[in-house]
Amino acid sequence: MSAKLPTIAILGTGSMGGAILAGLVSPQSASGDIRITNRSTAKAELYTGQPSVTSYALETTPDANIRAVTGAKIVLIGVKPAMVADLLREIADALEPDAVVVSVAAGVTIATMEALVGGSVLRSMPNTPSVVGRGVTGLAAGTRSSDDDLALARSLFEYVGVVIEVPEEKIDALSTISGSGPAYVFFLIEQLTRTAVSLGFTEQEAATMVEGTFIGAAELLANSDAGPAELRRRVTSPKGTTERAVAVLDEANLSEVFDRATGAALARAKELAAGS
Repeated sequence: MSAKLPTIAILGTGSMGGAILAGLVSPQSASGDIRITNRSTAKAELYTGQPSVTSYALETTPDANIRAVTGAKIVLIGVKPAMVADLLREIADALEPDAVVVSVAAGVTIATMEALVGGSVLRSMPNTPSVVGRGVTGLAAGTRSSDDDLALARSLFEYVGVVIEVPEEKIDALSTISGSGPAYVFFLIEQLTRTAVSLGFTEQEAATMVEGTFIGAAELLANSDAGPAELRRRVTSPKGTTERAVAVLDEANLSEVFDRATGAALARAKELAAGS
C-alpha cells in the first residue's frame, strides 16, 4: 500500500490492540498520526518514542481517551469486552462525525455498540501474528457503515495481514479459528517440543527442530499449489515411519477434539455477549 492512513486512535493496547500497533509502526507501514491510551504510566511509557505515536496514560491524563479520539478518523477499541460499554459512553460525544469505530472485543455486538455511539461501528477479530505482518482479521460491517467505511477499516488491517469480510453472525465462529488459532499452534509446538526433549534432545535442539519444522511446513504450504492433505501424503511413505505416526494421530480423532475446542470457545463468546 502507498496511501497513508488517516489519524488513528487505539484505546487499549493489550494483546490485540498492541499487535495492531506493532504492525502499524513497522517500517513497511504507511501509517501517520497514531494516538494510543493505556491505564498505567508504565504501559504508556513502553510506546513513548515510537514513530508517529502519541502515548497517553489514564493514570496521569484522565481525559486521555477524549484527547485520543478528537480528530481521529479511525478509532480502534482495544479494551477488554467488559470495559467496552463504559469506554464508548465516555468517548461518544468526542467522536468526529465521520469517525469509523472498530472494536476488537470478543462477544460485544454491533447492536450494543451502535446503541452507545453514533456513526459507523464495525466489529473485527484480528490475531496476534499481526505483530509480524502475518495477521488474519475477520471484519464485519455495522448497520450504519458505508462501503467507504468498510474499505477504510479493511485498509487498516491489510497493513498487518489479510482480511476476511464476514457478516456479524460469523465473527464469533471466525474468532475460534483464526483468532484463537495461534494459541492452538503454540500448544502443539509445546507438546511436540516436550516429546523431543523426552527423546533425549536438549531444550535448544528440540526448539530448533520443532519450531523450524512448523515454520518450514507453513511456508511450504503457502508456496505450494497443493493443499495440506496432499502435502501430508507426500511426506507419508507407504508402510513407513510417518504413516505409523499419522495413524496414531488419526486414532486420537483430532477432528472431534478441535470441534469440541472451538465449540467451547464459541460458547464463551456468547457468554461474553450476554455480559457474563
